[in-house]
Amino acid sequence: MIISTTETVAGRDIAETLGVARGNTIRARHVGTDIVAGLRNLVGGEVSEYTKLMAEAREQSLDRLSENARQMGADAVVGVRFTTSMIAQGAAEILAYGTAVKLK
Repeated sequence: MIISTTETVAGRDIAETLGVARGNTIRARHVGTDIVAGLRNLVGGEVSEYTKLMAEAREQSLDRLSENARQMGADAVVGVRFTTSMIAQGAAEILAYGTAVKLK
C-alpha cells in the first residue's frame, strides 16, 4: 500500500477515487511513565517515554489506515494527515486519514 501526504503518487495516475480511509487508536498514559515524565519535567529535556508512546500510536493508526484502504480495494492513500484529540484525562486519540485511490 502506497501512503502519501501529497495529493498524487509520483509517476502514477489516479484511476479512481474510492473515498476517505481512516485509522485511529486511543492511548492512555501509564502511571509509572507519568512519574518518570514528571521527574524529567523538573530538569527539562525530551520526555522520551511520551515520545515513544506517540510514535507507537502513529504507527498503529497508519497500519489501521492501510487496512481500511485495502478493504476498500485501494492501491494507495493520498493526502494523508494526522490529527490528535484528548478523549479523557491522560488519554488521547491519534487519527490518520486520507483519500483511498486506485492507480492506473
